[in-house]
Amino acid sequence: MKPHRTDGVSLSFGLIFLLIALWWALSRMMTIHLPALGWLVAGGLIMFGVLGLLGALRSSRTPAPVQAAATVEQPAPAPEVLGDLPPEMHAEIVQELLDDPADRFRKQHPAG
Repeated sequence: MKPHRTDGVSLSFGLIFLLIALWWALSRMMTIHLPALGWLVAGGLIMFGVLGLLGALRSSRTPAPVQAAATVEQPAPAPEVLGDLPPEMHAEIVQELLDDPADRFRKQHPAG
């Protein structure tokens, strides 16, 4: 499976849903009497922990710095010839593909 970028919005909503489900399950199993301020502080601490984890995961994915080029110059590689056509022929084909087809049609079929 190809790894992909973490979607922060989906992860956030998934974690919120998971916390609500855990809170509901715990409230069914046991009764905890906390004042409203206690729940607010506990929720804030949990959110800070989740944000810290996300920050740690995100910082570990930074690409490694590119090293400076060596002082010894390497000779330039020879141009690669694709198939049997020389590079000039490839350039002409690319130029034809980039040209506007309407201009080519007007040149081939002048208005009479």
